Amino acid sequence: MSLWDEIHEQPDTVRRMLDSNRSVAGEVAALIGAADTASVVIAARGTSDNAARYAQYVWGSRHRLQVALATPSLYTLYQRPPRLDRAIVIGISQSGESPDLVAVLREARCQRRPTVAITNHPDSPLAMVADLCFELESGEERATAATKTYTSQLAAVALIAAAMGGDYAGLSRVADDVARVLASGEQIAHAASRFSDDASAAVIGRGFNLSTAFEWALKLQELVGICAMPFSTADFLHGPVALVADGLPVLAVAPSGAPLRGVHELLEHLRRDYGAKLAVISDDAQTLALAGAAIPIAPISEWLSPIPAVVAAQLFTYYLTGFKGRDPDSPQGITKVTRTT
Repeated sequence: MSLWDEIHEQPDTVRRMLDSNRSVAGEVAALIGAADTASVVIAARGTSDNAARYAQYVWGSRHRLQVALATPSLYTLYQRPPRLDRAIVIGISQSGESPDLVAVLREARCQRRPTVAITNHPDSPLAMVADLCFELESGEERATAATKTYTSQLAAVALIAAAMGGDYAGLSRVADDVARVLASGEQIAHAASRFSDDASAAVIGRGFNLSTAFEWALKLQELVGICAMPFSTADFLHGPVALVADGLPVLAVAPSGAPLRGVHELLEHLRRDYGAKLAVISDDAQTLALAGAAIPIAPISEWLSPIPAVVAAQLFTYYLTGFKGRDPDSPQGITKVTRTT
């Protein structure tokens, strides 16, 4: 099965994950909402790290939870794990194979804290060490670059948030929004073609879509082989913006929501004062109009927008890989399962 096939499976995989996991999402929500739980610690690597970034904003904004990313080397290389008092520890991993993530959950159990594995492989080491496994049910993902497992991870985070609040509004249409993105492939291919000669780019986003900026940059690194650097739009103004003067292209994720005004003003500044080369994923017509490469998505609640937005970023990257003369099914130097310690 090719990367193209797996990208296009995503409406079905997201729909299946949401339909099949309300019960286990409720169990995770109950663990997070327990009286002795005050924070969430998430252990993840690579693409799954970006799903964890999404969880920071979703669970933080909707439920006022303190959500932190684990530092696995403290558990393995340095043998100095932090105290996990009143924390629930969640491992997010497509394969569930990485020893350092397993070590984080194992230590949490030693400290008598509840643990959850969110993974596509319920028989993996990560799932085996967890108290509760949330299975992504994405089907086998053979392509090296993760796509359908990532969108399933985002949907799992969103489903748990919905279960915590008892409010599932909006989730039912997410899969259809993904399908609409896939139907606009020709427009996305045209946008990608404008960047076929570039060897680097800044990828920016903020809030819920900081995760999308990081994931878009990672896919560009993996598949296209360019130096793609992800930034919060706020951090971008603290120095990196100067790189645009030297012709650095800027790719932005800017759907409607709280950050849009600031992102729009930054893009306007980059175009007006630097003549910046812009690609923009957005549902806002005025923001899309700033970009030479506009990638529209349908209007959607901001907290759910990373799911269709990242699919647009995946397609952009897939097409750009071809324009660069590279094989998206055989990316250089990476393997499907990465085991870090």
